[in-house]
Amino acid sequence: PADLGSSPRWGVVGYGHLGSRFLVDRIQRDGPGVGLSLAFVWNRNTDKLTDSVPDDQILTDLAENADVIVEVCHPHIVKEFGIQFLAHANFLVGSPSALANPQLDQALRLTAKQHGKTLYVPSGALWGGQDIQRMNDSGSLRALSIRMSKHPSCFRLGEGLLSDWSEVEGRRVLFHGSVADLCPIAPNNVNTMAAAAIAASALGFHGVAGEIVSDTALADYHLVEIEVTGLDGFSVKTQRRNPAELGAVTGRATYRSFWSSLLGRCTSIPSVPVFTKRTAAIHVCRFSTKGVFQALR
Repeated sequence: PADLGSSPRWGVVGYGHLGSRFLVDRIQRDGPGVGLSLAFVWNRNTDKLTDSVPDDQILTDLAENADVIVEVCHPHIVKEFGIQFLAHANFLVGSPSALANPQLDQALRLTAKQHGKTLYVPSGALWGGQDIQRMNDSGSLRALSIRMSKHPSCFRLGEGLLSDWSEVEGRRVLFHGSVADLCPIAPNNVNTMAAAAIAASALGFHGVAGEIVSDTALADYHLVEIEVTGLDGFSVKTQRRNPAELGAVTGRATYRSFWSSLLGRCTSIPSVPVFTKRTAAIHVCRFSTKGVFQALR
């Protein structure tokens, strides 16, 4: 990936929960002490930036000097502006569900290659991603499935799903199928699955199974369950609880993961089976207990 230097400047696109309440505030407060600076903030509604972001840090021109642009709003922004972002800076896609669109995925890779930039994907709530990547690279990965269970108030779904939920209904399976089919239905809720599909590139979005479950008993956390199947009967199951308030799309551990990505660095991995230094690649990062984002290798 690109060398970000000792004092990288970060542009943040989106001023919703992850953008304003945590990431931007953290860069403003703690960034100078760790060698980070805020290049700009962009939001469709600039009124939300008033009194929170200095006028000279509200984006007016993409040519402004940012080393990395971080998207933390919606896959539509990745589709609409991702190519422009990569023409000016390295790009960290906070909504990797957008990459379920193969045409967009390929266009971003080609743009990164043309401009000598790097496309980063954070792992979010993905646990065990490093091992998934190793199995993928060795050719031993045979199947991968992910179940994400949340309180119904935490889902943002299309196609009228979950519009009729009640507090007494308990558990309901909303979708089971390929991550490729799930991403357009729940673009804000399944970025963990998208990161897994990118790490498990031999299976891809169509080969990784995803399931989302509404459960009114989950008032305090999101539940992520992953099952990996390898050769000769090998399998691993993990269960992760990500603390979250009612109505929260993103769990609290994901906020810390994003901040750690800025403190650390990403190192290179291919997200396609074969690549050279001249081939555009996506770099999938993971949160480590040492507080840095490292690549899945």
